[in-house]
Amino acid sequence: METKDSRGGVPSPRDANARRVMVAQRNRDTAPELALRRALHSLGFRYRVNLPIPGMPRRRADVTFTRWRTAVFVQGCFWHACQKHLHAPKHNSEWWRQKLEGNVRRDEETDAHLVHLGWLPLRIWEHEGVDDAVGRVTAALATRDHPRALRLGCQGTAK
Repeated sequence: METKDSRGGVPSPRDANARRVMVAQRNRDTAPELALRRALHSLGFRYRVNLPIPGMPRRRADVTFTRWRTAVFVQGCFWHACQKHLHAPKHNSEWWRQKLEGNVRRDEETDAHLVHLGWLPLRIWEHEGVDDAVGRVTAALATRDHPRALRLGCQGTAK
């Protein structure tokens, strides 16, 4: 019998190993996130880190540009079910399938909520190169008329 935990219907881990894996997983300051933050900072961008999503308990953006209402999430390929790199576990496969599908559903709900609030959610995969990720972030910020992004040559909305 599977039980659901208090996190919105996510199945509880079926064995000690699954629980150990999830507890050991970093949820902030991962290597891809730090690399992106360093690169953005070196270009002169200033941002907030690990900022809560308004109206959504237990959800946080990795990098947030509050004035430009842009939230950046750096996603691990396994935990967020990257179509390119997902390697589904064979042990406890049904439990892991539900868990990962729940993560994807949660990401979609978060994005929809942010769009409803007038924010721009941006998802960066851990497998993306830092330069590509920085390019995507600066291009997104340029659409919000961020002056530094515009100076870097990205196209924004003409005012």
